[in-house]
This record gives sequence, C-alpha cells and structure tokens, in this order.
Amino acid sequence: MTSIDRIDVVDVRDAEPAGDDTVFIALHAARATGWYGPVSGAVASSVDKILAPTVIGADATDHQGLRRRLTGPALSSPDPHAAWAMGAIDCAAWDLHGRLDGRPVADLLTPSIAHRSVPAYASWLTQELTGPVEPDILHEALAGDWAFTKWGLRCRPLHDATAAARTLAGAVEQTARETGSRLATDAVGTWTPALALAFAELVDPSALIWLEDPLPRHDLRAYGQLASTLVPIAIGERLSLREDPATVLDTVRPAALTLDVVGCGGLTRAVEILAAARAHKVPVYPHGRSLVPGIHLAAAFPEAVPAIEYRLQWEPGRQHLYDHAWHPEHGHLRLPESPGLGTTPRRTSCHEHL
Repeated sequence: MTSIDRIDVVDVRDAEPAGDDTVFIALHAARATGWYGPVSGAVASSVDKILAPTVIGADATDHQGLRRRLTGPALSSPDPHAAWAMGAIDCAAWDLHGRLDGRPVADLLTPSIAHRSVPAYASWLTQELTGPVEPDILHEALAGDWAFTKWGLRCRPLHDATAAARTLAGAVEQTARETGSRLATDAVGTWTPALALAFAELVDPSALIWLEDPLPRHDLRAYGQLASTLVPIAIGERLSLREDPATVLDTVRPAALTLDVVGCGGLTRAVEILAAARAHKVPVYPHGRSLVPGIHLAAAFPEAVPAIEYRLQWEPGRQHLYDHAWHPEHGHLRLPESPGLGTTPRRTSCHEHL
C-alpha cells in the first residue's frame, strides 16, 4: 500500500503569467509527488476545506478506493467546485501512480499499448460566427492540420426566436462555405429552447459537426427533444457527479460527448463514463480546459476518442506553467515518455501545506 501522507496546494502565480488559473495540487507518498493543475483558487479552496482530510492515508494507486473516499464529501457539499476538486485530486493521484510505476498514465489506463500521439481539434470560442470573423484568427485556426475547428455561437435572448435562428443558421452556413469545411459550434448555454428548435429547423445540418451546450440548464428532456432533430448535439461538459452516464446518453442520444475529465470527477470516473459512451456508440471529445488528462484518455482509448479540444486562445499561454509544455504538431499532441501525467509545474515557489 502506497499511503498518501500529505497534500499541498501550490500557487505559482509569480511564475510567467499564463491564463486564469495558477494553482496546483500535490499529493505526496513514498517519497514521490503527484501533481495536477492548474486549477482555480475556488477549486483549490474546495480541496482544502472539503476533501483534504479524506485523502490522508489513502492508497495512491487504489483509484477506486480514493474515489469512494472523495465522492461522499463531494456529493454532500453545496460547493459547486467540489466535483472539480475531486477531479484534481484524482488526477494528481494518477500522476503519482505513474511516477511510482515509471510509466505514462495512458499506459496505466489500458492493457494495450497507448497511442503516442492523439488528434486535436482547435477552438476559439470568443470568436463569434455572428460577428466579423477576424482573418488572422481564421487563418491560424485553419492552418494547423486540425481534425476540425469549433467557434462561438452565443446569442442574447430575443423576442423573435425565428429571426435570431435565421441569423445564427446563416452565420454557420456562410463560414462553412468560406472555409470549405464543416464546423463545430458552442452556444455556451446562451440559447432558449425555442431558439434552439427554430435553429434546428432552419440550419443546413451538413454544415455542422455539432452544436454544443446551447441551453442554459442541463435539462436532459429538452436536450433529448433537440437531439431528435437533424442537428447533431454535443453535451458533457456539465455532467454532474450525481448523474448516471448511461441515463444521460439514453435520454439525450447526443452526437458527441464533450466530457471534462477533471470536472466530471477525475480520470477514474472519466474512464467509466467513456465505457458507457462506447456502449452507446457515442464518440468522446475531451474538453480542453482539462487538456493533459484528456490527452492520456485519448491515447489510452483512441477508438473511442477521435480528437481532443485544443483552445487556441488560451492554451499556448497556459503551457508556460508546466515543466513539460504540450505543443501541437500538425494537429496532434504527443504523449511524452516520461512517467506520470506531465503536469508538474515549472516553478513551485509558493507552498501552502494542508
């Protein structure tokens, strides 16, 4: 048994600025350290106040056992960041396990040999298709040999849903014509159900890879109704700890599951959700906010994960926080041969011991 004897929160905000999150979680056992980050200050606070006491003494390599320890406090807490805190600890434990075993985490996740390179798709969600598309951004996105690209498709609630839907559908179809390729879009929960259904009636579905998270609430019945149209729907980023993945997939029947590996509760749960998605023949596209564990998931299960999101606007800067930077090459991200996840921070000057 490899017992965790300490958990730290490490803020590297004095390192080179690299985005909105600067905190890393560190688990210590057997004179080794497992890392995960960056996470927000709110997630780090949840680790400290809610979950840290349950971690000490847990076996770092017994991921189901650690999950059982973490799930109860995470579920009972009213803190909306508890699932993220659980996921961060879980991923740090996988990093520690990989270091102790001398292998990349992807090789621990599968009995087969994990792929050493995974395809990525590029997203730039602050570039709205309903506004003028900046030529430089469009050129950068199209020049990377990505599997495909994803763009913002937000819409403020309007009285005339049909008129708004016509504008949104026209923007999608025009961009698809200009780029010569199908697009993924993300409405980031800004649409009403009426607008979403009107859009589904007006848009040419052949222009879309998927429409992601259009509705403001994670309402499975409403999403099921929307998914029954010809428009491909993607959900998954807001999947909660309380939800049964098979029930979600049965109810909605999405075209894609855009799972957040950390936000869903961690790699341990993500592997189980992936199994449910495979049973329902739904491809999984890991959300880019949790890029590194998503790469390992994709490398371990390439037949179920066609591509992972790479956020062009934020990810290059965020990579400055890591000892090993993850940079795409020809639309792919390469798995390093070093043990663990590859989430060690470049500098660890500000320690807070819990």
